[in-house]
Amino acid sequence: MSTPPYPLPPDPPGGPDPVIPRILITDAQFTSCRSTVMDANPDMPEEMAGRIVEEALKFVMACAAHPAEALAPSRIVDEGWHALILHTAMYAELCERLGNFVHHYPGWDPTHYDPEILDRTRRVIARCGYTADAELWSAPDDRTLVSVAAKCQHAPECTIRPMPTPQPPVN
Repeated sequence: MSTPPYPLPPDPPGGPDPVIPRILITDAQFTSCRSTVMDANPDMPEEMAGRIVEEALKFVMACAAHPAEALAPSRIVDEGWHALILHTAMYAELCERLGNFVHHYPGWDPTHYDPEILDRTRRVIARCGYTADAELWSAPDDRTLVSVAAKCQHAPECTIRPMPTPQPPVN
C-alpha cells in the first residue's frame, strides 16, 4: 500500500487505530463546518452534523487520492461537502495537502440517481483506509435517517473527478 497523501497520527502502543478523518482539518475548522451544516438544517442534532462532515472529509480525501475514479457523494454527504467548500481557504488548503483540488459540479435531477455511484465511492473510501458510515450513503429519496437542505444529486455524467485548474484559451 502506498503512503497516503495526508498526515496520519503515530500508531498507539498495541497497533494502529482506524484512520480518523477529523485529522484532515483542525478541531476549530471541524466545529465551524459542523455549525454550517446545522445552520442549513436547523433541527439537525450536533452529533449528526458531525457525522456528515466526517463523511464529507472521507469523500474529498478519496476523490483526491483516486482522481481517475468517477465518484459522487450521497445527498446527505453532499451537505457536509458544501460546508467544507464554504470554508474556501480551509478547503483549498485541504485539497492542496491531499494533492488534488476536488471541484464541485452541482446538479439536481432525481432521475440521475444510480446506486453504483455510491457503491463505487464507498469502495474507494474503504481502499483509503476509512469505513463509510452506511446510514449516510443512502439513496436521495431515503429520508428515514435525516433530511438535508442540499438538493444536489450526482450521477454518471456529473461524477466528481479532480481536474487541473482551467487555463484561458490560447489565441
